[in-house]
Amino acid sequence: MMIAAGVVGVALVGGAGTAWASGSLSAWLASGPSCDEPIELTVVADTAIARPVKAIAAEYDATEDACSRTDVVAQDSADTAALLASGNGSDIDAWIPDSPVWLVRMAASARSLGRDVPDLALERSIASSPVVFAAPVSGAQALAGRQLSWTDVLSGDLPTLLADPEASSASLNGLQAMERAAPIGQAKLFQNAMIRLSDGAPARVDAAFGSLAVAAPGTVAIASEQQVAMHNHDDASTPLLALYPSDGTLALQFPFLRMLDESELAKNLDAGGDAGDAVDDDARAALVLRAQQLDALKIALWDASDRFAAEGFRDGTGGGELDQDGVLADATEVGSAAASAQVSILRTWGVVSLRSRILSVIDVSGSMEEPTVTGLRRIDLLQQAASNTIAQLSEAVDVGVWAFSTERIGDQDWEDLSPIEPLADEAHRTQVLDVLGSLPGRLGGATGLYDTTLAAVKQVRSAYDPETVNSVLLLTDGRNEDENGITREQLLDELAAMGEDGQQVPVVLVGIGPDTDLESMRLIAEATGGAAYSAERPEDLKTVLTDALSQRSCRPNC
Repeated sequence: MMIAAGVVGVALVGGAGTAWASGSLSAWLASGPSCDEPIELTVVADTAIARPVKAIAAEYDATEDACSRTDVVAQDSADTAALLASGNGSDIDAWIPDSPVWLVRMAASARSLGRDVPDLALERSIASSPVVFAAPVSGAQALAGRQLSWTDVLSGDLPTLLADPEASSASLNGLQAMERAAPIGQAKLFQNAMIRLSDGAPARVDAAFGSLAVAAPGTVAIASEQQVAMHNHDDASTPLLALYPSDGTLALQFPFLRMLDESELAKNLDAGGDAGDAVDDDARAALVLRAQQLDALKIALWDASDRFAAEGFRDGTGGGELDQDGVLADATEVGSAAASAQVSILRTWGVVSLRSRILSVIDVSGSMEEPTVTGLRRIDLLQQAASNTIAQLSEAVDVGVWAFSTERIGDQDWEDLSPIEPLADEAHRTQVLDVLGSLPGRLGGATGLYDTTLAAVKQVRSAYDPETVNSVLLLTDGRNEDENGITREQLLDELAAMGEDGQQVPVVLVGIGPDTDLESMRLIAEATGGAAYSAERPEDLKTVLTDALSQRSCRPNC
């Protein structure tokens, strides 16, 4: 089936987004204030679609009825999602990502980071592009007569290059298509395929296209139809063919997303007729005029399907014809992607593709004995989540485990339970899991956060490997309670001084429950290039731990 118009709905982002009202609000906007000077608009568009969006916006700004000057910024959707999740991006008026999944990912990341979820207003897609297999024309003979399918990728029968799905929605859609193609009861087949595809995965789709030129005949890359068309347009020396999966495919969608503060607009609308309410009429008029111009720009983009087709895109409903080398003229049928499933896939990818040395430092102070609403203690939930996550890590990860509270060994607040060694060694993997299983029996003492953090960073630096990411993952349910140890200021100063030699050891902190000192956690993370996450609800712990371990949701600030 074709993607239905309006398939990108408000329900997709739940509490993260609210629909713009229609009817009376639309009528009110239509009779809004006159234009005295152009409104400055900032639209962030995914790099794939920024060029036509910029041209269409410039044409709209030049029309007689327009009252806007639009700056279109090209930025990868994953980076924009991370920017918004971290509490930045307040100057953005509209966002056009290459998939609704980034909105869900952004909301989940904001919650994991203990921040408010931005209030978003989601509109339907302005363009779309199905996911295909890209093959070099020069090697197409090796695939002649074959019907290519996602099942072939799952089994390894079709050599495939998959760009990092954290940066490529085409790759993410491809992974979801593979997951759907996996036989019932064989989830391990999909995970094994992800591990195989993550080994040496190109950072971006254009890098995957470059690798196709030297890959064995019969190798394909997962990409969008539009990416194939534009590659052929821009680089005629190495033309590609778009090959369409025989078992169906999914499509990228480019929704228009309003970033205007609706709550403020509604407040001003409600206050407008109240003489006793101090409302700045000029500010109110500017706010409404901005909403007007965004509405008009959105319509101009919706009406520009021919312009988008010239850049290799299908229209927002999945239809339309293309006149581009290497792709079909007529639209192919596509299914709808499921954003929640894609977020789960991203988290799994973040774990299986991880290449790192990690010292896991776990709070075993007495407060970890506290029960949660689940009936389990905090330490029980942590032990389960940590064990499940470690079990998924690839063999390319080195892991060690410390426990900490206060005075665990004399005056020392930490205890080395397992050294940092490769999980490729089955004996070490078993030891790590056994240590995690023993944590509930190790509880006692207060929280010696600052001394332990400093010691952990020094430990990782003592055997620093410049070829990989060297990090500390610290999980705690409280705040520093060691009155005989260093202060927070001393810790931050020492961490900053150690990082001056370029041997950066990010400290990634996970706060468990409502009593954590999130401010101190964020300052420690900032000083080391890490991130601070918050799992206030027990049911969030597994998700937050996965995000923290891979640090995916803090990009580009990790």
